[in-house]
Amino acid sequence: MKLKRTAATVASAVLLGGLATTTTGSANAATVSATAACTMNVTGITSAGDISGTQVTATSPVTAKTVKGPHLFTAGVAKAASTWTESLDVPAGATTTGLAILNDTLYSAYYSTMSGVPPTGLKKVGPGWGYFNFVEESFWQQAPGSTVTATARYGFENGPGYLHRWRKDAKGVWHGDVATGFSAVKTMALISETQTYDTFLANTRGGALYTIRIPRTAPIKPIVKKVRTSTWQTFESLVAEKCGSQGTLLTAIDKDTGAAYLYAVGHANGTATVIKGLGKVPGTFKDPVYSLTTPEGVAPLSGE
Repeated sequence: MKLKRTAATVASAVLLGGLATTTTGSANAATVSATAACTMNVTGITSAGDISGTQVTATSPVTAKTVKGPHLFTAGVAKAASTWTESLDVPAGATTTGLAILNDTLYSAYYSTMSGVPPTGLKKVGPGWGYFNFVEESFWQQAPGSTVTATARYGFENGPGYLHRWRKDAKGVWHGDVATGFSAVKTMALISETQTYDTFLANTRGGALYTIRIPRTAPIKPIVKKVRTSTWQTFESLVAEKCGSQGTLLTAIDKDTGAAYLYAVGHANGTATVIKGLGKVPGTFKDPVYSLTTPEGVAPLSGE
């Protein structure tokens, strides 16, 4: 596993309510200006079911290198994927694991370059995912090897706007709850993992950008903050990675045009959040599914 790697009705009212004028603060300018060397791995699942990896680097101009990966799924069945975690194997090779929604079912999937094991594999998690367009897992650990951890699994139904969360109890049994009222949300990306909460960055069909903080307490009570009021409606996929101590490197993908844009996002603080456009990412981005790939053992996301 990657070492990252108010009531719901009130939250939804805030999200769907009127929008005020966005202001840009400077409190996070130092964080944003420190992003020049940050890199992220944007992983696509093609319509043929192949893995496609693009390393995006925040140079000026933005640079990108795409590498074709293995064939993993039947053509056309992949609908969403969580963050992929790459683990180095002994004596050689690597295994990359993640969750994927295939048609109506959630699977745990992997692909590996380790000798002596099957190169790809799927394990059924459960059915009932036909209306979900997003899945993610968060993981926080106090220190490498520590038994003090916090984890959660999330799924989003973008039609009715239901944000689901599942947590494991001490016996390993998953328990779920749901927050309603997020029908304006188009997609989201995990930007922060802590012992007490997770945070997503979400765009709406109307173009606004919000943070959605999910405290780890039950029942689920999202805390929604507006970040921007417009211009974000064109993006069908958001892929986020840690950049600096408190910032986020964000790739926003418009599948209709095949264009992707890179942003440096300062520590999230409502409308005072600094967002710096770094430019268009070279290449064409029209794959049905995009998510992040990250090495095992990196620090938790800390974007809010």
